[in-house]
This record gives sequence, C-alpha cells and structure tokens, in this order.
Amino acid sequence: MTNTLSNARTNHTLDTAMLERFRARAGELDRTNTYFHEDLADLRTVDYLAAAVPTHHGGWGLTLGDLAQSQRRLARYAPATALATTMHFYWTGLAAELERFGDSSLVWILQAAASGEIFAAGHAESGNDVPVVLSTCVAQRVDGGYRLTGRKQFGSNGPVWNWLGAHAMTTDGQIVHAFVDRRSDGVTVVENWDTLGMRPSQSHDTVLDDVYVPDSRIGRVLPAGDDTDLFYVAMNMWALPVIANVYLGIAERAMELAIASARGKSSIAIERSAYAYNPMVQHQVAQMYLELDAAIATADRFVDDWMAGADHGAQWGPRLLSMKWRSVEAAKRVVDIALDVTGGAGMFRGRELERLYRDVRCGGFHPGNDALTHEMVGKAALGITGQTPRW
Repeated sequence: MTNTLSNARTNHTLDTAMLERFRARAGELDRTNTYFHEDLADLRTVDYLAAAVPTHHGGWGLTLGDLAQSQRRLARYAPATALATTMHFYWTGLAAELERFGDSSLVWILQAAASGEIFAAGHAESGNDVPVVLSTCVAQRVDGGYRLTGRKQFGSNGPVWNWLGAHAMTTDGQIVHAFVDRRSDGVTVVENWDTLGMRPSQSHDTVLDDVYVPDSRIGRVLPAGDDTDLFYVAMNMWALPVIANVYLGIAERAMELAIASARGKSSIAIERSAYAYNPMVQHQVAQMYLELDAAIATADRFVDDWMAGADHGAQWGPRLLSMKWRSVEAAKRVVDIALDVTGGAGMFRGRELERLYRDVRCGGFHPGNDALTHEMVGKAALGITGQTPRW
C-alpha cells in the first residue's frame, strides 16, 4: 500500500523526470507571480494539450477517468500548472463528449487543441453567483453571429490562451455560449492576477467590448436557467471532477511531505527520537489518510458512474456538487493537518507546504462554492429545485 492512495490507470503518463522539473520551478513561479511557460513548453513536446482529444483527431484519447487521474498526479508536482491546464481540458472534454453522443458541432475544438491551441474559461463574473446559466455579460444578435460585452474573471492561461469559452445573456433571456478568438477586436486581457494561491495560473480578467463572434463559434443558445442541455451537462462533467482531482493531488503531496517530516524530525523528549512515534502524530497522519481515502473514493466513484452510464437522473446535479465540495473540503483539511504535523518550519516562505497551504485555499472559489453547493443540494433533497422566487 502506498501513501498516495492512487494508481495510474492510463497507458499515457507524463514522464516523472519532466514532472520533477515542474516541481523544481513551481516555487519560483509562485514567488514571482509568473506563468508556467517552461512547463507548457515541456507539455507541448508530448502533445499533452491534446490528452482528452480522441485518437482519430490526433490526440491521446484519454477518458474522463484517465484525465482526472493524470491531472491529480500533475497537481502533486505543480498545482497551478494542473489547474490551468484543467481549464483547457474541460473544453476539449466537452467537445469529445458531444461527439460521443453524435453531436459533431464542436469538432473544431478538438482539431484546434490537436494543433496546439489553448482554451480558457470565461464564466466567472462579478455580480453573478449562478455561473453559466445566468450572466452579467450582454449578448446582442447581429448578422451572422453575436456581439458580446462584459467582463470575465479568473481566466486561467491568461498570457497564452487562443480561445475563451464565454457565455453572455440576451435581452430576451437567452444564454449564448460563445468561443471568443483572442485576436478579435474589442478583446482586452487585463493582467491583474496577484492572489493568495495558484499564482502561476495567471488567471487574468478579460474585457469584452462589443466583440463579434460568428455563428460558427457559437456552441449553444439556451434559455437562461436551463441546465439540462447536453452542452451544459458535459461541460460540468469534465470540469468539476477534474478540478476536484487537482485539489486531491495537492492533498496527496501534503500528506507525503508531512509523513517525511514526521519520520525525519527528532525530539529529545521521544525515546526513539522521531516524531513518527508520537501517538498524536500517528493520529494526525491517520486523520489525513481517512480524509483522503473517503474523498478519493467519492471522486472516483462519481467519474466511474458517469463513464458507465449510470442512471442517476435528476440526482446527477447534487451528486456533482457534493463530489466537488467533498474533495475540496477534504483536501483543505488534509493540508491543514499536514502543516500541524510539520510544525513551524512549514510556514516559512519558500517551503513547499506553505505554498500548498495557499494553493488549496483556492478550491472553494470554483463553482459551486460552499453557499451554492448547500443551496442546490438542499433544494434537491427537499424536492424544490427550480422553483421561483429563488428564496
């Protein structure tokens, strides 16, 4: 049995020597608040941006389960690199999922990713706590497409993305899901990312000022509030489980560091010297293991159910939010305990665990956050989902 609680389930794996280079760079990238250009260059050499692209389109052909495992492993070495690439992967995963169900409308995304182009997510908005199905960004129908105006936040891969998957709302209550070309007139990336954690993701804001998007780059037009279309469902199925696995990977690494500390740190008050023989430390390590064991099982079971075509019906939504919330909360708890085990040395700037402690905090800001998760899960359990007014 290993302490990481995970096993590779794919034929395609990232080289460990490459990942060690990522880890060696991660601290300096965090300190200087700099994008992971060198990591990205290494990932390009193995066509990792096409990991979720089916083989017949020139990609690795990883399933959702394969990709979740791969991103969890990547997060153990470079959390921000794993998180930012996840924001690219959920678009390629969405396109692959649609094709699997017979909808080839987004095959161009698969082809673009296979050629090395990068996607970013433009969903987060100030003033909108129900992302994707509502929007503060305005869409106006024009000849041959739509014009989008608004401001998007948390756009990972800010310095390098080619396409921004964004949504906006028309005056008659339609949500337009569009893919914005970075080269379009009216697109401005605002370099404002200076945050507590996940700093190398460089998740800048993007201002859209009357940006034209042709019909060929419109993914869907859906009624506001509609979360039933396959576009929306597949997007979430490829986003939240992989995001959850990024934070579980952080927790795995934190536990690894805590165990190494406990086995190597000595005390004159302990007869056998090492802190590993302190009953309280043993209890803390057990707590980390138990948290991770349950959270990883929950995340893996969710993904396995989706891939197997399990019939959860209306319960897919609350299960999705529950899985993501459980994974992130467990990850935060594990990193907190790891810092307790390691002691005061772990809080110094430049220590890996100090960085992981900051990075893991970011998990709660991804949809659905704590408030929305409890609202939606509670309403689902009570049988009042979708009723208006909201409260």
